[in-house]
Amino acid sequence: MEPDLHGMRAFVAAAEELHFGRAAERLFLTQQALSKRVRRLEEALGASLFARTTRRVELTAAGRRFLPLARDVVDAYDRAVSAFSVEPLRVDVHAERFTPMKLLRAAVERAGVRVESSMRQGLGIALPAVLNGELDAAFGRAADMGPWPAELLRRPVQVVSVDAFVVKGHPLAGRSSVGVEELRDFGVVMPDPGGSTEWRGWLERFRDELGVPVRFAAPALGVRDYSRLMREEKRAVVLGESGTDLPHDPDMRQIRIVDPTPLHVWSIVWRRDDRDPRLARLLEALPEARTPGRGWLPEIDRALLRG
Repeated sequence: MEPDLHGMRAFVAAAEELHFGRAAERLFLTQQALSKRVRRLEEALGASLFARTTRRVELTAAGRRFLPLARDVVDAYDRAVSAFSVEPLRVDVHAERFTPMKLLRAAVERAGVRVESSMRQGLGIALPAVLNGELDAAFGRAADMGPWPAELLRRPVQVVSVDAFVVKGHPLAGRSSVGVEELRDFGVVMPDPGGSTEWRGWLERFRDELGVPVRFAAPALGVRDYSRLMREEKRAVVLGESGTDLPHDPDMRQIRIVDPTPLHVWSIVWRRDDRDPRLARLLEALPEARTPGRGWLPEIDRALLRG
């Protein structure tokens, strides 16, 4: 019998999903093509690997015995290929000034892998590239994205606090903190998030649940547009994560928001069927976010943290 790697990969996907449609989507195949590969493998083995009914798919006894062996073969092949790969992993970090770039730098050093970063400034923009293989992974807020694609996995890696930013001359410029109740009198202005639908979702939940007015200005073409927006505002503040890397501006002031402190969750997203050992090492080197005891966080984000 000649080795049938395509058949074993199709079998492993179908065995893990127990659904031929989802397995086909995971491998970017039609369901007919996946079924054909599995059937060809069964014929070569002389055994049925699945028991199929109109309602469910189950592994047969032969399928259960064969699964760990097939998985080992597929994993070994993928490891062998990746050992000779000269292409770096491609990871989107949203934007250079935010937490994901810091996390990625530290993880790359620990994992010992080569990475090429991109900055699409929105997980909603990056997801199609992860799905089609253009990207190996992407960072972003993995909530408010609509139905989550079954072929993608996601894991929260960091919870960060969100601060207010103003410039010298603003009524809050001399303050180290501002409470949410007081912030309602000032409001928030943000550049239009554009394709970053998940960030817009966070801002709208912040507005609706905490009662702080939020309005959107013209899209920002760069970090300097945020400074311009702050200088134009007389009362509204701009929001940003507490660890944002910003160009030095002697007039800029960063103010903690308290009672409660707003929080934002960064996650890493990758394809379920990506068995590249370099990606596995990178994922292992990234931290795992914990559910915070205090602070404001949309329930949809807390649910993601709880798993």
